[in-house]
Amino acid sequence: MERTHLSRRQFVKAAGIGAASLAFGGALSACGPSGAASNNGRDASQVIVTMTTSSEPEAGFDPLFAWGCGEHVHEPLIQSTLITTNQAMAFEGDLATQWEYSEDGLTWTFTLRDDVFFTDGEPLTAQDVAFTINGINANEAAQADLSMVREAVAVDDATVQLHLSKPFNALLYTLAVVGIVPQHAYDAQTYGTHPIGSGRYMLEQWDRGQQVILQANPDYYGSAPKMERLVVLFMDEDASLAAASSGKADVCYTAATLVDAARVTGYGVLNCASVDSRGISLPSVPAGSIKEDKGEACAAGNDVTCNEALRQAVNLAVDRQALIDNVLNSYGTPAYSVSDSMPWYNPAMEVPFDPAAACRILEEGGWVQGPDGIYEREGVRAAFSCFYAASDSVRQALAHEFANQMHEVGIEVTPVGSGWTRDENGIYARQYTDPVLWGWGANSPVELYSLHYGPSRGNYACYENAEVDAHLDAALATTTIEASYPEWQAAQWDGKTGFAPQGAATWVWLCNVDHLYFKRDGLVVAAQKPHPHGHGWSLVNNVDEWYWGS
Repeated sequence: MERTHLSRRQFVKAAGIGAASLAFGGALSACGPSGAASNNGRDASQVIVTMTTSSEPEAGFDPLFAWGCGEHVHEPLIQSTLITTNQAMAFEGDLATQWEYSEDGLTWTFTLRDDVFFTDGEPLTAQDVAFTINGINANEAAQADLSMVREAVAVDDATVQLHLSKPFNALLYTLAVVGIVPQHAYDAQTYGTHPIGSGRYMLEQWDRGQQVILQANPDYYGSAPKMERLVVLFMDEDASLAAASSGKADVCYTAATLVDAARVTGYGVLNCASVDSRGISLPSVPAGSIKEDKGEACAAGNDVTCNEALRQAVNLAVDRQALIDNVLNSYGTPAYSVSDSMPWYNPAMEVPFDPAAACRILEEGGWVQGPDGIYEREGVRAAFSCFYAASDSVRQALAHEFANQMHEVGIEVTPVGSGWTRDENGIYARQYTDPVLWGWGANSPVELYSLHYGPSRGNYACYENAEVDAHLDAALATTTIEASYPEWQAAQWDGKTGFAPQGAATWVWLCNVDHLYFKRDGLVVAAQKPHPHGHGWSLVNNVDEWYWGS
């Protein structure tokens, strides 16, 4: 079989910024790790970090369910991965020493290193890799999408092949966060709470609903972690702020709505670059429609947002900079898509703030302003609800400011705070029928595909267009990632059609949210990759490189 070697290229220019240049406290020392000695009375061998309650893995530390490769992607720490990404998001080998693909893109071959052992002393082989990937596909509850892999086969102990059902070059991004589990010691009922891996850390303790403690793996095949112990505390925003104020934790997540009003003595502010976008899905089909979600027929459609002129007007009526200034306290940037600044981003997604043009488009589309200033069309009032996560202060503020802006152009929006549930008023019960203020963002074009491909369960706008789907399929079928960029861009807008604001306008994107943390003075946090969506485990992707300065 003729194969083409897959070169390791840099896919994005964005890079995380190290804590040393961003802390607002005194300058951080550039000295090396301080060992086990105390740091101003603290144990310098460990770091304590707060995360959102949603960051706690429901199924435990099991990649065959969601650990590492779930909604909020991150490096699995406890397990090794075939490949990984560096600070510039270029692919590098972890377990794999090299990888290549067949000319038709349907067979991927990975060669593994031979010095890797699980923490129970057994060697990691290609059989474990095949078992993991096939196990994810066999598990209906798995969050990683490897459905394009027809079968993973161990050719020998050091070689594994992935046979695909269709070309899917973005597969590498998923493999970079899929942790490999041991075939000989895997039990779906117990593995999540007692994981055996070959990664940088091992699970020391897990107190559900409270904390997780990871300790360095003494037999790790790579460089020994500088930080020997990681303690993660799960808590809501207010409790995280209190943990910083009381000195209980060393790195405490916070929100743009809180950070400037709550500076904490002994802590600086760590601002991590992100691709974490906030946007509102706009169902593009009328009420009474049906959307398939994992074989289940779900209610879909909205009689207001199904109108294209209204969706286009909403995009023009958003003052994104005002949202950033008034809600995010300037800790963010305008968002126009789920992939701003990425190589596959199409600048045609950008739209100006032009309320006059928004009103003109409405009126050209047959909308007439009523006596109360709200537009109507054929007996339908330009009014809809916008659901958001009630526990998130930033989303709450964004939803209400969005509603205020829409009212200025004659569109009535009612913000509704709710939970991520499937009961009558839960967000998941309304995801295909009502606009929802979502958080998305990844260092991968996979989300662009899942949010816009017609049959995808993540296509909350329910917009289906054969030409858009063809561009998305063509992007995944190219022989190199770089060759896919024009097709990704054409799916957004090819000059005639697409889901861009001047086309189907299936989303209104608001802003990209900076990830903010209170960081104790003296802690050196290694330079970060751009964070994907979620104040969670992505922060500690490289916790093994953190250390306490003097």
